[in-house]
Amino acid sequence: MELLALRLEEWLPVALLVLARVAGFLAAAPLIGTRMVPRRVRAGLAALLTWVLVPLAPPADVRAAEGALLAAAAVETALGFAMGFALQLVFAALVYGGQALGLSMGLGFASMVDPQNGVQVPVVSQFYVVAGVLLFLALGGHLLLVLLLAESLRAVPPGAAALGPEALGRLVEWGAALFAHGLLVVLPAVTAILIVNLAFGVVTRAAPQLNIFAVGFPVTILVGFAVLAITLPQLLPRFEALLLDAAALVRALTGGG
Repeated sequence: MELLALRLEEWLPVALLVLARVAGFLAAAPLIGTRMVPRRVRAGLAALLTWVLVPLAPPADVRAAEGALLAAAAVETALGFAMGFALQLVFAALVYGGQALGLSMGLGFASMVDPQNGVQVPVVSQFYVVAGVLLFLALGGHLLLVLLLAESLRAVPPGAAALGPEALGRLVEWGAALFAHGLLVVLPAVTAILIVNLAFGVVTRAAPQLNIFAVGFPVTILVGFAVLAITLPQLLPRFEALLLDAAALVRALTGGG
């Protein structure tokens, strides 16, 4: 009985710290951390993942830090949230690219609610987000989430988590780089629309009596959708590269890469 109590005393703080990291990760992770997933489901999934991942965590001396257990749990939550946020920014890049394309096509006014974040986004952004979710599941992104959690526990034992200035700086740099990645996703379509607008500008100078608004908007939207359909297969390698870069950043945050 005393042995069982001793084992429970050693295991419970570790489990609480693992739960804090998993809960922070799921709060910001793609798909799971969105409004589409109820909080009860996320809480149950966090408990399930904790039960699975605790045996994988290396032994950690957390008994000496019992008085600072809440502080250690807060740091674990912050680390998990940073890991999930790095992956969530991949979808933010798709939203930004869709916004740039929608404004170029003249569809910036057409918006709908994004079920992931509960905000209004252009329909083109919503199209890219839905395509990104399907690609995320097809590429095994849901399994990647569990793998990154397991690797983080091996690299940074529970109770030893820390987010230094260097890690936070890399996270900020990653967020800034996603603006460029978002534009690269829609660069062919935006370039084609720019060429069409330049052509209409030349036509307007040659024939001022032409109603450019009646002709230009439909043609711009049609060209935008046509180029979007043509370049859609290129979304897979771009999204896969973004996802792998985000996974590498998560490993770097936990000292595993």
